[in-house]
Amino acid sequence: MTSLFKPKQFQYLEIEETEGGKIISLFLHNPESRNAMTWKMGEEFSQAIEIIRKSKTPPRVVILSGRNAVFCAGGDLNLLRSFSEKTYSQNKRDMRKFYSFFLSVRKLPCPIIAAVNGHAIGAGLSLAFACDLRIFAKEGKFSFNFVRLGIHPGMGSSYLAPELLGKALGVRLLVTGETFGGAEALQWGLASEVHPKENVYEKAYQYAVSLVEAAPLALQELKKNLYDERALDQALKKEAKSQAKNFLSEDFRETLTSVREKRNPIFLGR
Repeated sequence: MTSLFKPKQFQYLEIEETEGGKIISLFLHNPESRNAMTWKMGEEFSQAIEIIRKSKTPPRVVILSGRNAVFCAGGDLNLLRSFSEKTYSQNKRDMRKFYSFFLSVRKLPCPIIAAVNGHAIGAGLSLAFACDLRIFAKEGKFSFNFVRLGIHPGMGSSYLAPELLGKALGVRLLVTGETFGGAEALQWGLASEVHPKENVYEKAYQYAVSLVEAAPLALQELKKNLYDERALDQALKKEAKSQAKNFLSEDFRETLTSVREKRNPIFLGR
C-alpha cells in the first residue's frame, strides 16, 4: 500500500492508515492544552483533509478522534486572547478562515466517524457535530460553552446543533451552555453508540470496517445530498460577525481576567 502521508508529517495530528488505506484515522494531538484548537492545528487539519480529498484512491471511511484521553477542549485560550487584540474586520475575516480549517470535514467524499473518546467542549463539540456518525465516551463531558465565555457560538454550532438535535433542544444547549454526558448524547440521538472512553476508538474502528464493504460511489453521492451547505455557510457568516464583535467587548475581557484569576466571570453586558 502507498501511504498518503509521510511519517510525522504534522505536529498536532497523528494519522494511521489501515485496511490497505481504506480506513484513515486522524487523531488531534496537542498534549499541552488537551487538544485545544490552535491556528497551526487548523492549518494541518485542513491540509490533511485536502490530501484525502485529492487522492486518486481515497479511503472508504475516515475516523476522527483525539489523543491524550480527550477529544477536544475547544478553542485554544491564547488564540482566543489574540482575537481580543485585533480589529473587528480582522476578526471577522480570521474567524471564517478558522472555521473553514476544521469544517473541511464536511467536504470529505466518504463517511467520517467522530470517535469522541473524552471531553468535547465548544468548538470541539461542533467539530464532532460536523461529522457523519458519532460514538461518545460514556464518561465524557460535552458542552457548547460559548455564552459562558462571553462570545456568540461559533464553528457552525448555531446551525449544527439545531440541525442534529431539533430546534428546541439545540437552542437550549446553545443558550444555557449546559454540560451533558454520554447517556444524554445517546438518548438524544446525537451518538450512534456510547462506550467507556478506552473502548470508543475500537468501537468506531469496528463501525468503520463494516462501512468499508458499502458501495463507495453510492456513499459519495449520498454525502452530497445529505447536508444543506448553503445554510451552514450563511450561519458561519453570521457567527463570524457576532464573534468578531464579542471579542472586542468588556465581557470577553472579563472572561480572560477571570481565567487568569481562577474565578467565575461577572458579565455586565457591555
